[in-house]
Amino acid sequence: MKIGNIDLGERPVFLAPMEDVTDMAFRLLCKRFGADMVYTEFVSADALIRSVDRTQQKLVVADEERPVAIQIYGRDVASMVEAARICEAAHPDVLDINFGCPVKRVAGKGAGAGMLRNIPLMLDITREVVRAVCIPVTVKTRLGWDADHRIIVDLAEQLQDCGIAALTIHGRTRAQMYTGEADWTLIGAVKENPRMHIPIIGNGDVTSAETCAERFEQYGVDGIMIGRASFGRPWIFREVKHFLRTGEPLPPKSFHWYLEVLKQQVRDSVTRLDERRGILHIRRHLAATPLFKGIPDFRQTRVAMLRADTIDELFAIMDAIPAQFHLE
Repeated sequence: MKIGNIDLGERPVFLAPMEDVTDMAFRLLCKRFGADMVYTEFVSADALIRSVDRTQQKLVVADEERPVAIQIYGRDVASMVEAARICEAAHPDVLDINFGCPVKRVAGKGAGAGMLRNIPLMLDITREVVRAVCIPVTVKTRLGWDADHRIIVDLAEQLQDCGIAALTIHGRTRAQMYTGEADWTLIGAVKENPRMHIPIIGNGDVTSAETCAERFEQYGVDGIMIGRASFGRPWIFREVKHFLRTGEPLPPKSFHWYLEVLKQQVRDSVTRLDERRGILHIRRHLAATPLFKGIPDFRQTRVAMLRADTIDELFAIMDAIPAQFHLE
């Protein structure tokens, strides 16, 4: 699969762009475990143009994480074009346009998935952003606004005609948010459309190596994007790439090995921010990680981890888990 001149190999697997998740430290960790391409947190075009510090910091990418995409969102042509040019100056490999974020503060203002209610404007933005930059432009969107407007098959052709280099489709409508099951049948229909010639990347509910392989086989997509399943589990890319290569599950590592990966996430988060904010940032991963699921009577320890205020306190709790619960 290629995006522009970027060769991503066969059946590439990507880390999805996620706000407050895909900072550089997490991207580098996922890259280390086999993610073929990573995406920044999404960048507000309006905030970027206003030179908001926190937004500008999202444009910083490292050579070690390449190929890397910066994702932007906005609600008018002029600001999106200006933001696209600013992003290009940060030298990402790909510029991605977010037409899929369903949260109210984005979609409710007409940006993100809100563009699914204004297709002419979506297409104008896409066409002008493609014209404004020299790097490949891609789009990430959803099936449609709601169950009565699942327009992705026709929309995909229209976006392709605007000049995008690849299309990522999340298998839900905006109305679904993240509820219910992702419907991959329409993603497959886009891929099967003989008029489509750009790569199609599927996204939604890919939570295991086996599921990833099944989605490739059943729907013929060119690539797959993993989002929430990476929370507290950056090693999922290692598992997926091994299964795609061999057809066999990757033998598990020791509990200590996985625990050390989570501790590295904590260290990276604290280094990037500071102790207080770094620990707050990483709590989402500690709460979601599958490493602690199924451990009997673990609730009190989980609560203690999520209440820890210092790295020493948090690591003391984490280091005691193997002996406390007799884990190898």
